[in-house]
Amino acid sequence: MSTRRVYLHVGAPKTGTTYLQDRLALNAASLRGHGYRYPTGPHGDMFLAALDLLDRPWGGMRPQAEGEWDALVKRVRRARATVVLSHEILAGAKPHEAQRALSDLSFAEVHVVYSARDVARQVAAEWQEQLKHQRKVSFKTFLRQLRETDQRKATRWFWRVQGLPGVLERWGNGLPPARVHVVTVPRPGGRPEELWERFCAVLGIDPDWAPREGARRNPSIGRAESTLVRRVNARLKEAGLPSDQYRSLVRQLVVHETLATRPRMQPVTLPPDAYDWAEEVAQGWIDWVRGSGVDVEGDLEELRPVRPPADAVWQDPDRPRPRDVTSAAIDAIVALTLEAARRPDPDDTLTSRAAKLARHLRR
Repeated sequence: MSTRRVYLHVGAPKTGTTYLQDRLALNAASLRGHGYRYPTGPHGDMFLAALDLLDRPWGGMRPQAEGEWDALVKRVRRARATVVLSHEILAGAKPHEAQRALSDLSFAEVHVVYSARDVARQVAAEWQEQLKHQRKVSFKTFLRQLRETDQRKATRWFWRVQGLPGVLERWGNGLPPARVHVVTVPRPGGRPEELWERFCAVLGIDPDWAPREGARRNPSIGRAESTLVRRVNARLKEAGLPSDQYRSLVRQLVVHETLATRPRMQPVTLPPDAYDWAEEVAQGWIDWVRGSGVDVEGDLEELRPVRPPADAVWQDPDRPRPRDVTSAAIDAIVALTLEAARRPDPDDTLTSRAAKLARHLRR
């Protein structure tokens, strides 16, 4: 076996992957001096390569991804160093797609890395992520669907990327357990650097080799903000906003740059009666990891959901106060109006779409 190594970080989504990828990219030059490569290529990340491997439509983006996986593999071959690859949608690979990736990279010693977080936080985060991809499902329905679905069958995207045993069985097939690594995400309130340090420990990187830290994140939003996006999605489906303009106007401008920065947002959490289910899921993950012999960086107990205090009043994510939704909508309208004002040409398609979206928000 070659001594060349490839660390393939396959997710999961909403486990700090954007932060980790951003830090790898920002410090690529420094890491190169220590024998590591993060070969993103011309696009700045590995999303298109991952999409090419998975062969998904992804809102009309599939044609842009054609040939990107093979191009990434060629860059890895040329790199005479330890290579780090990372994108969270890789967790959703089907068995034959994971096997293709492992086969394509078999000229090196491949290590699979999977970052995992407790399912209670992941349910809320993934629901919001689906809203940012033009879905309009309620939190109640989303949670019910998950609870009624066998995670090992992975018929839903959530379980395909978040179901720890299934992901690692697909990606770890044929690899020694010592080359499959689980990085647990620290609980809230810990040191900001802890996740990065754990990730570095798996890769053999000294954290000091990568001191630069960017501001790019994939943040969550609150109850009122989620309701606003869900309602806007329903209206925009009728209006026929193209997917590429949805990504730039709604996902980026409205959600990431505007709603996610609002102060004092009320977080989305599981209802009290769902915590027994979440605890059962967590126990299954912990038992699988312990029985598999895979490497663990962090504490498996961090995969258990933290129950709220007994006297805490649960706030239904589907029923925020109307005035809070109105306040979020005003912020979104202001952001869209300013964007339209920066593009004064009345024939500019993006300007007209922004104005149309602002009108829908006012309804």
